[in-house]
Amino acid sequence: MSAIKRVNPSSNINDDTGFGSNTNNKGGRFVNRDGSFNLQKVGRPLRDRISIYHTMLHLPSWKFVTVIILFFIAINLLYTLVYFILGPGQFTGMLSTTDQWQVFKELYFFSTETFTTVGYGRVNPIGDGANFVASLESLNGFLSLAIFTGLIYGRFSKPRAYLAFSDNAVIAPYKDKTGLMFRFACYKDHHTLTDVEVKATIALLVQENSKAVYKFFDLPLERNKVQSLPMNWTVVHPIDEQSPLLGLTEQELKEADVELYVLVKGFDDVFSNIVLRRTSYTHQEIIFNRKFVPMYRETDTTTILEMHKLNETIEIK
Repeated sequence: MSAIKRVNPSSNINDDTGFGSNTNNKGGRFVNRDGSFNLQKVGRPLRDRISIYHTMLHLPSWKFVTVIILFFIAINLLYTLVYFILGPGQFTGMLSTTDQWQVFKELYFFSTETFTTVGYGRVNPIGDGANFVASLESLNGFLSLAIFTGLIYGRFSKPRAYLAFSDNAVIAPYKDKTGLMFRFACYKDHHTLTDVEVKATIALLVQENSKAVYKFFDLPLERNKVQSLPMNWTVVHPIDEQSPLLGLTEQELKEADVELYVLVKGFDDVFSNIVLRRTSYTHQEIIFNRKFVPMYRETDTTTILEMHKLNETIEIK
């Protein structure tokens, strides 16, 4: 494994990133683009490692809806199977007691009506077994409704930062030097963060005592805090004598397995809470000799932020 053999001694080394210095990092990046950590935990039973509530709150919306629908279908199929085993003689009001498929359908829809406590009333349990199972299903329905209501409210009210990051970071001219730059913006209308702070840390594979190890450096930024974020923010790390990137070429960034870790946090007055977002850029997502194009324009009455230009760059000539 290649590694750079020089580290700027004036750079600010960060030993408290949560990541070790292990050089056998064959699992890819430390932090995924969506902000989640590229990490798996083993050595404990699954029941200890998994949190259903936490997982359901963090599922993408389409997966969350899919899980609810599949659970609803599955639990009702289970109760339908029990009713079917008990037999149609335990029920009254059924249209057929000989067509097995018709019986199964009627029992399934009876189950859904019992589970949701709708109770239309045509099909009714008359046997003790069916009444007992129906009572358990009603209780199950109440509890499931309470759980789903809590999950939906938790997802709806969960504080979150609606931030979109550029797909790439760039190394471009900055004043009389060069700078490492990336940008982000709030993509929701009428959504503005205040007291926004950004922190950037870079991981480099370096030679230390004839051994390749990862070192993490806090990057000094041209500005690391703004009072509010109504528009986009291009974050700049000047590559100067204080920078661990000083003099590194594109090939050296690749050999050093560079990864830029970004943390943004700010106060959201809608949620009345602090929100944060993480992301990262690997050496493959840091491009040289390009710069971001402006992503806003002004009219006579307002300023227009063009979110579709968030990732647009042009070549430096």
